[in-house]
Amino acid sequence: MQASNRAVTSAVLATLVAVAGVVGDLSVAGHSGPVLAGLLVLLGVVFALGWPEVAGLPARLHSTVVIALGGAAAVLAVWLSREQAMLNQVPAVFAGVVLAAFIAELVRRDGRERLVESVAGTIAGALVPVCSVGWLAAERTVAGDAVVVAGAVALAVGSAVSAFPLCGWLRVGAVIVGATAAGAVVGVSLSEIGLLSGVLLGLAVGILVAAATELFGLLDDDSRAWSRGAVWSVAALPVAVTGILVYLAGRVLIG
Repeated sequence: MQASNRAVTSAVLATLVAVAGVVGDLSVAGHSGPVLAGLLVLLGVVFALGWPEVAGLPARLHSTVVIALGGAAAVLAVWLSREQAMLNQVPAVFAGVVLAAFIAELVRRDGRERLVESVAGTIAGALVPVCSVGWLAAERTVAGDAVVVAGAVALAVGSAVSAFPLCGWLRVGAVIVGATAAGAVVGVSLSEIGLLSGVLLGLAVGILVAAATELFGLLDDDSRAWSRGAVWSVAALPVAVTGILVYLAGRVLIG
């Protein structure tokens, strides 16, 4: 799995999130953010298709179905919510995902080998698209679409910088600086964010991207042939997980 391909793919996905944030004022049946919600469902499906291969799970089809449906259910629950605490339903959805993971094991007809590993890997994988609902929740904070755009741009720039042929702490520093600078630029450009909030948001996203880059670097193995689905899954992971970080940062820094 080439690190540059993975990083560029993550940058492209983050750019799509930023674009979806720009058109966040659109609404369907009184619910805002249909474009972003649809993109997050698609992102969850992309992740689900490759995660079982990345994690080496035995029942790949079962795991893919559980992860994809769990992510879609979480996004739908947040998108349809009219409560101020729009994430209230997410724990219940994730509890349903855990139950679905066990049910998926019951319908296996392969002897249920590596049962514990299969359940744990499926549940861990399902947590990733569930975290992506943070993008949708962030869109409904005080800063609204601005915080989504700021976080997504910082993520895109940080991911793009991680594709450069750098190593070790130099790469970590470059990713963090790039994401922080991107957050600062967006913060200055959007009055809802401001310079300080933009810098702090970019810094948080940069640290996450740098950590993910180093983690994926440990998983890289030139002797192992990854399918295209697996590469896309790994590329989608930081984009999904960053959602909950952007939501928390937006609530703490902006309100």
